[in-house]
Amino acid sequence: TGLANLPLHHFARNQIWCELVALACELLAWMQMLALPGTAAHGYEPKRLRLRLFAVAGRLVRGGRRLRLRIAARWPWAHDILTALSRLQALPAPT
Repeated sequence: TGLANLPLHHFARNQIWCELVALACELLAWMQMLALPGTAAHGYEPKRLRLRLFAVAGRLVRGGRRLRLRIAARWPWAHDILTALSRLQALPAPT
């Protein structure tokens, strides 16, 4: 049957898994639309986002009571990542 490809053995657990996958897709779409500049905002598929943005090597650095993300400047998409982070930080907090 078509349900044989789902990861879990019980219907209720697979239903929850499907809801989590749908939520992850929604978060990815909203992040892409709100944070990414130019063609990356609408033209990147999830596989390309994973390659260019989520697989970047970075380092979390603490200093002066702040946590900073250091990304290598030679990474081809470092500018897109930094732009996305600054746009996400500039969004107003929900009330």
